[in-house]
Amino acid sequence: MFNPNSRYYRIATAIYTDTDGREIVYLRRRFLPHGAAMPLLAEIKVTGADRLDLIATNAFGDSEQFWRICDANDAMNPFDLTAEIGLGRLLRVAVPTFEG
Repeated sequence: MFNPNSRYYRIATAIYTDTDGREIVYLRRRFLPHGAAMPLLAEIKVTGADRLDLIATNAFGDSEQFWRICDANDAMNPFDLTAEIGLGRLLRVAVPTFEG
């Protein structure tokens, strides 16, 4: 269902049966890991030119892995990490794992 690079790749599906007997398949909830507990690969100071896809490309060789940086920084909204309010902050880049 999802690409192996996706944060949802290892998340199980479930089935909901509505009152009409129709089955609806959905993806179970994904909880953010505790970022501070993830092994640190690097810390990057955010500048005005930074974008998560570019940081992910530099760190992991794949722009679609931006979600790993979000996880390492306990961020639900990726834009919060590089928004003007976040300029100058240090972003944690965790060592990639294959646990989704």
